[in-house]
Amino acid sequence: MKLDECVALVTGGSAGIGLETARLLVKGGARVAICGREKPRVDQAAKEVGALGLVGDVGKEADAVRLVRAVVQQWGDYNTLINNAGWGRFISLLDLSLEDFQAIMDTNVFGAMLMARESARHFVSKRRGNIVNVSSTAGRRGFAGGTAYVASKFALGGMTECWRAELRSHEVRVMQINPSEVQTGFAAVGGRKQKLSDKKLRSEEIAHAIAGMLTMDDRGFTTELTVFATNPD
Repeated sequence: MKLDECVALVTGGSAGIGLETARLLVKGGARVAICGREKPRVDQAAKEVGALGLVGDVGKEADAVRLVRAVVQQWGDYNTLINNAGWGRFISLLDLSLEDFQAIMDTNVFGAMLMARESARHFVSKRRGNIVNVSSTAGRRGFAGGTAYVASKFALGGMTECWRAELRSHEVRVMQINPSEVQTGFAAVGGRKQKLSDKKLRSEEIAHAIAGMLTMDDRGFTTELTVFATNPD
């Protein structure tokens, strides 16, 4: 797909990987909407990159339906979901509450499913579309304190495989990207300290990888892509 043919919705698009992906797609000529839960942040980010800003919670079914509908109404078409909204909280099993576990699942799993479902319904009707699920290397290997986040990313990987099997015959490409550590505000939100380095991954590298996945001719697609820093400190 050529980027100037792309009509995309980037969830969690007001910061980090989502924001940089939206920025790169817009630069490539795509029409892009971003969504998030906090209106001031969404409005500022949308203005910064030249995107359409939408406010909503992907984990709420009514919001998921409304967000996809808003993109279609804005441009008369829609062909790319960047399923990026996600967060983590890193707590030992002994201290993990059911409330924290459920809150992470609401966004990372239920939200991803709702956005994919609503998007796929449109894509199937048009016989063209792309779903890029932003997962993590945490979806391939667990670690201490990662119960909730790791579980959510393992679940996303499983769902990705199911959606791919269901949607290929409808000309819909379902892809997954697994970044290793990226320097964003993600760690701070999750209560983890992050050592910054000019050798670690930035959001820009992940955005570049996503754009590369999308721009392959539609006859083929990258099922899954993992991105590591070459030699981090």
